Amino acid sequence: MNANAQDTAQDVVSYMRELGQRARAASRDIARADSGAKNAALRAIADAIEQAKPTLIAENRKDLDAGRANGLSAALLDRLELTDARIAGMAEGLRQIAMQPDPVGQITDMAYQPSGLQIGKMRVPLGVIGIIYESRPNVTADAAGLCLKAGNATILRGGSEALHSNQAVAACIQAGIAAAGLPAAVVQVVKTSDRAAVGELITMSEFVDVIVPRGGKGLIQRISADARVPVIKHLDGNCHVYIDDAADADKAIAVAVNAKTYRYGICGAMETLLVAESRAAALLPVLAEQFADKGVELRGCAKTQAIVPSANPATDEDWATEYLAPILAVRVVEGIDDAIAHIAHYGSHHTDAIITESLAKSRQFMREVDSSSVMVNAATCFSDGFEYGLGAEIGISTDKLHVRGPVGVEGLTTQKYVVIGEGTTR
Repeated sequence: MNANAQDTAQDVVSYMRELGQRARAASRDIARADSGAKNAALRAIADAIEQAKPTLIAENRKDLDAGRANGLSAALLDRLELTDARIAGMAEGLRQIAMQPDPVGQITDMAYQPSGLQIGKMRVPLGVIGIIYESRPNVTADAAGLCLKAGNATILRGGSEALHSNQAVAACIQAGIAAAGLPAAVVQVVKTSDRAAVGELITMSEFVDVIVPRGGKGLIQRISADARVPVIKHLDGNCHVYIDDAADADKAIAVAVNAKTYRYGICGAMETLLVAESRAAALLPVLAEQFADKGVELRGCAKTQAIVPSANPATDEDWATEYLAPILAVRVVEGIDDAIAHIAHYGSHHTDAIITESLAKSRQFMREVDSSSVMVNAATCFSDGFEYGLGAEIGISTDKLHVRGPVGVEGLTTQKYVVIGEGTTR
């Protein structure tokens, strides 16, 4: 490593450690802030985002132009784009977070023990949360709002492809925080695109309590392997819809088409359609026609191809792939047990759905499919914090500890025991 490179690396380390020190100090201030101050900040950030819409779109256009020039995929460009609707969604999400109950300080499960002690649990912030994400600049606002409401300080490191957009959103966040009289370091957006910043952030265990990575499978695997800080993981969304023997045909067609085509680039998009053999001959031609109208390529098993000759042959890799594109794997299965076995083998524990009118089948599917969200007669694209009433989400955890599914405000807190006595001794 030459001298200039060494100096640059040291500059990044110093910069990140400075952010960490500021965040740790700010975490103590935001942990004791009352709900009124936090909600005022959230509403002020929302106002600032709406007022800055022309600036946000202009800065986002710089990132989009650079992304196209650098060959970003259509799915990543879709995630990167800030439209009028997405900017409005950011503001609305922040206002929804402000309207939610504040979990910090809530005491539950208080009960007297034989010793005379009253013992329960209090919900408290995690502390400092580091968030590493790709493409989506709306994550900057969502993550800042959720962490702030949960009483945490946060360090946000967005992808280099969204640098201009993220800094424009960061300016709105700082304006809102200042208007509410909270410390600026409650939310810090990393200004460098140097990848060394990520390596430093995930190893600063003295300053950072939790890391939340949002992005492609490669990013999350790298973070999980290298981090010295606990990680809340969001792995790929290889989501399935299973059309059961007892499915209503109209519901099955509507849900399957929506689950795939609502938006291709989201983690809740259906990537594999499983169809019970007894329904395949009637439903697959209708579905194939609708998918063709929307430009979706089908990759099917031998039974699917026999019914839909236009389908390309599916490989074993197709069953395990999160396409994030207008491509759909289709497999004809014997029934619900075969469908559940397929999901267990190839799924990513994200979101899976069954279409059925059978209560027994729906209960079996909900009980036996081991995913963070399991749906009955609903499209997988509903797997989203906003749709779940969380206001926004920081990600969808496919882990089992410490939180699972869409991670909202409560998922960014933990609990401690509180013990109340009256001079009680043991």
